[in-house]
Amino acid sequence: MTAATPNDTKPEARVLVVDDEANIVELLSVSLKFQGFEVYTATNGAQALDRAREARPDAVILDVMMPGMDGFGVLRRLRADGIEAPALFLTARDSLQDKIAGLTLGGDDYVTKPFSLEEVVARLRVILRRAGKGGAEPRSARLTFADIELDEETHEVWKAGQPVSLSPTEFTLLRYFVINAGTVLSKPKILDHVWRYDFGGDVNVVESYVSYLRRKIDTGETRLLHTLRGVGYVLREPR
Repeated sequence: MTAATPNDTKPEARVLVVDDEANIVELLSVSLKFQGFEVYTATNGAQALDRAREARPDAVILDVMMPGMDGFGVLRRLRADGIEAPALFLTARDSLQDKIAGLTLGGDDYVTKPFSLEEVVARLRVILRRAGKGGAEPRSARLTFADIELDEETHEVWKAGQPVSLSPTEFTLLRYFVINAGTVLSKPKILDHVWRYDFGGDVNVVESYVSYLRRKIDTGETRLLHTLRGVGYVLREPR
């Protein structure tokens, strides 16, 4: 499974994400695609091996604690298959023995859950550079939808050409809506992607922040951010 990067630009690198938790796979996939990577995903060891053989990724992000074949086992099989892509381990375990085991098998770095997306992306780029597999320098992404424009590099936002001041969370929420324009997003899904996946908070915080956003960026005659009662929200132009 793969998807185009924003604006169909040349991907920075091909990355395989492997984790048995679907919400983490989706969270990383959306974030990495937005950063300019071509992303392949798998939710178990056998699937990961198939994806790696097909895609020949430039790097692999591997969860350690998966049922059946764990992350260490997957990496062992990848190396036996001649796939030398650098590996970044994700795990809830933070013991020195686990880190040594992963690095001894040929892993390149280790991130402990819960993690920040910024840390994962930064460490991924480091191991890609070490392996000489990094593509172009990280781009300054600018996203647009209707008369809304976002600059990922500076976190600036414009509505109809006029600057709009957003908090970091408001910016992240708006970015998620823009990336998924036309797709209905449920409150739990938004919570998983905009807040930390282990936030554990009330989904009603989503409703509050959508209200904040509307007051700032949905101020034209034509409404763009729509509520589907009992389902979620969707950013779309009128039909």
